[in-house]
Amino acid sequence: MSASVEKAGTRARPRRARLRLAGRMVLRRALVAVPLLLTVSGVVFLLGAASPFDPVYQYYGTRIFTAAEADVERTRAALGLDEPVWRQYGDWLAGVLGGDWGTSRSFGQPVGEVVAQRLPWTLLLAGTGLALAVLVALALGVLSAWRQGGWADRFTVTVAHTLEGLPTFLLGLGAIAVFAVALPLLPAGGISDAAGEGGAASTLRHLVLPALVLAVAQLPWLILTLRQQLLVGLGDDHVAAARARGLPERTIVVRHGLPVALLPFVTTVGTRLPELVTGVVLVEEVFSWPGVAGAMVRAGLNVDFPLLVALTLLATAAVLAGNLCSDVAVLLIDPRASADG
Repeated sequence: MSASVEKAGTRARPRRARLRLAGRMVLRRALVAVPLLLTVSGVVFLLGAASPFDPVYQYYGTRIFTAAEADVERTRAALGLDEPVWRQYGDWLAGVLGGDWGTSRSFGQPVGEVVAQRLPWTLLLAGTGLALAVLVALALGVLSAWRQGGWADRFTVTVAHTLEGLPTFLLGLGAIAVFAVALPLLPAGGISDAAGEGGAASTLRHLVLPALVLAVAQLPWLILTLRQQLLVGLGDDHVAAARARGLPERTIVVRHGLPVALLPFVTTVGTRLPELVTGVVLVEEVFSWPGVAGAMVRAGLNVDFPLLVALTLLATAAVLAGNLCSDVAVLLIDPRASADG
C-alpha cells in the first residue's frame, strides 16, 4: 500500500510542478499583454490621425455637401475630433478604464453593445472551424503517415499543397458556387432563411458552409506538420523496439508515434491563430455572417475609430490568448518543456 502511494506521489509532483510553471507563464504573458495592447491601441489612433479620411465626412455622408460649415465644426467638436490626437487617445483611455468604450458612429450604439451582439457569432464560427480543422487534420495526418507512399498519402499531400496557395475568399466563393448554386444543398450566407425563419436548425445549416471553408483554409499546414512529425516519430529507436516486440502497427502509430507528433502539432495550431483571425474576417464577409468581422470592415469604411480600436484590440487579445493556450498545453503535456517561452 505504502509503495503504491509513494509511486502515485512521485507521479503527482511533476504534474504539480508543471501546473505551477503554467501559472507563472500565464502571469508573465498577462504582464506583457498589457503594454502590448496599449501600444496597439496607440498605433491605431496614430494611423487614424494620419488617415486622409475625415470621420466627420463619413458621419454626415452625402449630407456633408449641404451642411453649413458651422454645423460641421460643432459636430467635429461634439465628437472630440478637434482635439490633438494625444488628447483624443487620453480621453478614450480614461473612458475605457471607466468601462466606457465610446459610441460607434457606424451603428449608433455603444461599442460594448455592438461587440456583445456580434462576438458570440464569431466565436461560434471560429470555434467550429478550428475544431473541424484539428479533427480532420488528426485523421488525415495519421492516415497519410501510416500509409506513407500509398494512394491515400499521395492524394492527401497533393491536395494539401494545392490548398496552401488558395486564398480563403476564393475558397468561400468556390464553395458557394458549388454547394449553394450548382448543387443547392446549403444556404449561401446569413444565419436565417429567406423567409426570416431562424432557430437552432437554421443556424446550423447556415453554419456548415462557412465553418467548412474556414477549416479547409487551415488544414494544409496542420496535416503536413502532423504527417512529417509522425514520420519522424515512427523512425525513433523506441518505435523500432516496439516493432521488434511484435506490437501491431496500429498500436505503434497511436501509442508510440502520435504522442511525439502531438507536441509540434499543438504548437502549429497556436501559430496558425493569426491566420485563423484573418480567415474569419474574410469568411464572415463572403458569407454575410453577422460577426465582429463585418463590424470591423464597416468601422474601417466609415472611419469609426472607437469601434475599430476595440475590435483591433479584441483580435490582438484573441491571438495572444490562443498562443498562450497552445504553449500551456505543450507545457502540461511535455515534462521537458519549460515556461520560458
